[in-house]
Amino acid sequence: MTRMTNKTRVAVFYGGRSTEHSVSCVSASAVMAHLDPDRYEVIPVGITKDGVFTVGEQGLKIVDGQLPEVTLRDELALSLNPQRRVLHNLTTGKVHAEFDVVFPVLHGPFGEDGTIQGMLELADIPYVGTGVLSSAASMDKEYTKKLLVAEQLPVTPEAVVGAGEVLADDDKQRLGLPVFVKPARGGSSIGVSKVTDWQDFPAALDAARDADVAGKAIVETEIVGDEVEVGVLQYPDGRIVASVPAKLNNIAASEEGFYGFETKYLADVVTPTIPAPYDDELTGQLQDMAQAAFRALDCQGLARVDFFVTASGPVINEINTMPGFTPISMYPQVFQASGVAYPELLDTMIQTALAR
Repeated sequence: MTRMTNKTRVAVFYGGRSTEHSVSCVSASAVMAHLDPDRYEVIPVGITKDGVFTVGEQGLKIVDGQLPEVTLRDELALSLNPQRRVLHNLTTGKVHAEFDVVFPVLHGPFGEDGTIQGMLELADIPYVGTGVLSSAASMDKEYTKKLLVAEQLPVTPEAVVGAGEVLADDDKQRLGLPVFVKPARGGSSIGVSKVTDWQDFPAALDAARDADVAGKAIVETEIVGDEVEVGVLQYPDGRIVASVPAKLNNIAASEEGFYGFETKYLADVVTPTIPAPYDDELTGQLQDMAQAAFRALDCQGLARVDFFVTASGPVINEINTMPGFTPISMYPQVFQASGVAYPELLDTMIQTALAR
């Protein structure tokens, strides 16, 4: 196939076999819309909820509360030949597109957990974001915290409830009420419940397990404090910078009572203060801790680190290696406020991927 352009060809993967399928569609649509058309040629690649790669499209968004999904068109297959970066159209038997780099705008299992990253590593394909080990460890909240604790970073107290296990009475006493029950490998707050009475715990545990690929749940004690998010960005020369922090407001006023899926994507209740109204010392502490978490998990490219800022100081809640990129997502907003516009942010990520 003769190359017709000098632009960098970016295959944008989105959708996938995750409960965050629709969020991925909206994130990817925003990414594709903000890539500089003078520098980049976009190749949309959708992944259906059944895991089939297909010819993608641009412009997917939430309309009147309806979440978008990938529609199966011609089936695509990625060549794993390290000498070629090509997508084949299995329906027509022809080459669909050649490309230079993959931007996997995939959230949750089978996308943000090291699986897609491993496939791309096998084929020696450059890709935006962090590697196999880091993706897997950051996706699983149990192991995220174990690695952070090993670096003496403060985390929220938790108990792990594996498939078929029950929460021990000692853990109930240690954690107290209320608690948050979460899938160990979930995101976008899907399957997350706040429990204020232990009688409600079994239903919350079932919801979390249903949203986890292996039925593992995390039970965390409620932390009283501000919810704060900090973006981390790696430049092609290896330099790592942290954004100004964002403080989330009105979370208690949301219908869910916490920063859940509906609140994040379908409601307008929660508003951020960017930069967060903290003094230089606390702002610097948050930025330093975000970079330390990024390094502790061996991240590359980008991440968003979520905190609770309590009376006794910041505590890390979790880290997201492919944070949301929807028009209202925090990651692009905090870097916009830090002087890095959305197109420049995407350009930095792609150039960092190509420089690795």
